[in-house]
Amino acid sequence: MRENMREKILKILESNGRIPFEQLAVMVDLSASEVEEIIRELEDEKIILKYSAVVNWEKAGLEESVAIIDVKVAPQREVGFDAVAQRIYRFPEVRSVSLISGDYDLSVSIEGKSMKEVASFVSQKLSSIDGVLGTSTHFILKRYKVAGVVYEDEYEDRRELVSP
Repeated sequence: MRENMREKILKILESNGRIPFEQLAVMVDLSASEVEEIIRELEDEKIILKYSAVVNWEKAGLEESVAIIDVKVAPQREVGFDAVAQRIYRFPEVRSVSLISGDYDLSVSIEGKSMKEVASFVSQKLSSIDGVLGTSTHFILKRYKVAGVVYEDEYEDRRELVSP
């Protein structure tokens, strides 16, 4: 039963990390103090890692260059891809690192002030790591949906009707 409550609370917090304990308690049929205790446990167990906001930086006029870099790695004896992944995720520009299937081994998401800064990161920092065999960089040109949030609610068709 308690595991079920934890899952319900996690799903609600994932969609709205700012929901008050009192409102959350009503939604899961517990007291606010019980909800607070469960959330504290989830934080202590490192199940809840961070609360954050989804920001449309383009709309705020503070957009940065974002790239997804596929990385080919030579796995190391006894640690596989983990050692290289750890070296990569320690850079402050790096937002995420994931082990992936396919032609490449790691997917790395980074942010920089410009495309040139991202390119410099790839050529000077990422490519120089022992075990990195190759990269393929993909720049994000436009975001439509991030973390389950749609950036623009409605698409407006701006094409003009042409009749024969």
